[in-house]
Amino acid sequence: MKWGISIGVSTLFLLMACVSARGQETHATIIYDDHATEISSANVDRGQLWITTVDLKRATGFALKPQGICRDELCFPLPKFRKQEFVRQSSGKTWFSLMTFARLVHQPVAHDEALATWYFGLRSDQRQGLSSLEAPDFTLPDMNGKIHSLSDFRGKKVLLITWASW
Repeated sequence: MKWGISIGVSTLFLLMACVSARGQETHATIIYDDHATEISSANVDRGQLWITTVDLKRATGFALKPQGICRDELCFPLPKFRKQEFVRQSSGKTWFSLMTFARLVHQPVAHDEALATWYFGLRSDQRQGLSSLEAPDFTLPDMNGKIHSLSDFRGKKVLLITWASW
C-alpha cells in the first residue's frame, strides 16, 4: 500500500511540474500605444506574457498572419526557426508571446507584477522620429538676470539641469 501512495504522490508532483511549466492563467492589463486593454486570460510563463491571438488583435491591433505579425500594411516576419518562441497551441487556443515580439521589434517593456500591468513603449520603427535628440532653442535668464539662448552655445558642450515641482 505504501508503494501505491508513493506512486500517487510522484504522479501528483509530475502533474504539478507540468502545469507550472506552462505558466499560470491570470488577469492582465496591457498598455499598448497608450491604450489600456483588460485581458481576462493571459498566461505568464517564466516572465513571458502569452495572450490569445484574439486578445493580441484587441490589445495591439496586430494579427498573426502567414507572413508574420501584421497591422494594416505594417508586417513583422517571425523567424521560422524560432516560431515556437512566438506561437503555441494550448486548450484549443492559439497563444502569442507579446514579450518575445517586443524583443524582436526592440520595444521596451515595463511590468508591474503586483498590478498585473504590462506597458509596451515605442517600437524601434516608431522611434525613428526621435533619432535627433536636438533640444529646441529657448531663451531664459541666468541667476543674475542676464538673458541666454541655447543657440548662443552652439558648438559647445552644454549641461542642462531641469527641475519641476510636480
